[in-house]
Amino acid sequence: MTRYSSHEPQPLTWLSGHAIYTAHVIVATYAASMIVTALLMALKVEAPFAWLGFASGAVWRGEIWRLVSYAWLNAPSLWFVIDMFLLAWFGSELEKFFGRRAFLTLFAGLYLVTPLLFTALGPWWSTSLLGQSGAFGLFIAYVTLHPGVSFFLNLQARWIAWILLGIYSLIHLSRRDAASLLSLWATAGFAFVFVRQEQGALSWPRLPRPARKTAEPPTGPRIQPRDEVQQTLDRLLDKIARDGVHSLTAAERAQLEEARRRLLQRRG
Repeated sequence: MTRYSSHEPQPLTWLSGHAIYTAHVIVATYAASMIVTALLMALKVEAPFAWLGFASGAVWRGEIWRLVSYAWLNAPSLWFVIDMFLLAWFGSELEKFFGRRAFLTLFAGLYLVTPLLFTALGPWWSTSLLGQSGAFGLFIAYVTLHPGVSFFLNLQARWIAWILLGIYSLIHLSRRDAASLLSLWATAGFAFVFVRQEQGALSWPRLPRPARKTAEPPTGPRIQPRDEVQQTLDRLLDKIARDGVHSLTAAERAQLEEARRRLLQRRG
């Protein structure tokens, strides 16, 4: 059964008539870090780079803050601008669809998956990392959610994702950059698994639990709880009745169509 957790679909605030979501705040924070980094580089201040960058050996020596601080320094570049575009666009769409809590969980996972993986490999492979990573993972998450959406040249999102994964992989291979290649596929894999888990499409093995004797419930009619598909449909229909069908966002329209399709399958 598909799970949707859009408990916080409203933006954080509004600015000149534009909705501001958590993803936009993160982009603004990264942009500020880029300005600070540029100033540090211009003034040749090297201490922050030595203390904040991720290094697997340093983490094993107890400097665990590097698991988080590595993304606080971002050198200005065209790739950084592209990453911020991906984060703002696809991050806000994912936040609208899943809700703020689920989006922040996804972002935190993408933020930590690379340094945690490199730390686990630290005893055999020393790796360093500086600057934000994981923005491409948000694009993979969006494509996993909407694989049939068409972008430029009328290509479906799923094919664009595979093309970009292939190109980036070839770039890293040609440079013999195993760390970047591993980070690319780790973030893409985490994003895919996270979205499929939120959709309820993955089933994880569970250990069998010992049977416990319980008291027999009292006889009488049982009230069946409404399932999540029906709850989603009721919530959207209430909004349509209150504000009109034009008040639905693109993500809510997709939820409405998915809920309708599943109810028709159930009844057919």
